[in-house]
Amino acid sequence: MFDETVKKGGNDMTDYLSIEGMTEDLEGKVKQDLKYKTGNFLWKVKFNVPLDPKTVNNVNLYVTTENLSPLKTAIRYNSLENIIEIEPLEPYAQDETYILNITTNVTSLSGKALREPQQLRFKI
Repeated sequence: MFDETVKKGGNDMTDYLSIEGMTEDLEGKVKQDLKYKTGNFLWKVKFNVPLDPKTVNNVNLYVTTENLSPLKTAIRYNSLENIIEIEPLEPYAQDETYILNITTNVTSLSGKALREPQQLRFKI
């Protein structure tokens, strides 16, 4: 169900973010692309099938700290491109590990769910 799965807006972010781990289904699909080091950047998760918009929300997609404290985020779904955007409403802290979580409650329009929850660990 993922297609070119996780992206961020901008250019060259090697110095800004390190990927610490991810679910096997995400391997080879995560692209790092950040232009400005602002502490706030937009995750873009692209799917290869249309999603049920009712399942795209901050209960089914969320960011936590390593200690599982939730980060306030805005979740948007672009149905023309099948892209979910996850934007923090508070800045990421320097040297803090975060986890982007996508649950199996996110489903396609036909009702198909992800095989397993997806996680991406990253550090700013």
